Amino acid sequence: MSEEAAALPRVEIEFCTQCRWLLRAGWMAQELLTTFQDEIGEVALIPGTGGIFEIRSQGRLIWSRKAEGRFPDLKEVKQRLRDVIAPEKPLGHSDRRDPAS
Repeated sequence: MSEEAAALPRVEIEFCTQCRWLLRAGWMAQELLTTFQDEIGEVALIPGTGGIFEIRSQGRLIWSRKAEGRFPDLKEVKQRLRDVIAPEKPLGHSDRRDPAS
């Protein structure tokens, strides 16, 4: 890893292997790396058990499937991660509110 990448935040996605959530975790990692290509140093996929699906960065929990009672929409994860690692970054259409809200 380059020194520049090492200085950028690490994002961890811990997923349940028993539930076969690797593809979901991999897809989310790909989306986060695409959106935050200049703000993330790495994304780690961490195998777990017991129904876990958690996203962490900078020592903070970004999303917990157990705490929230559901999987996140990608928009929610991007907004929460942005608020932790790059608060000034605009997310384009992901920042727009639903007209119904």
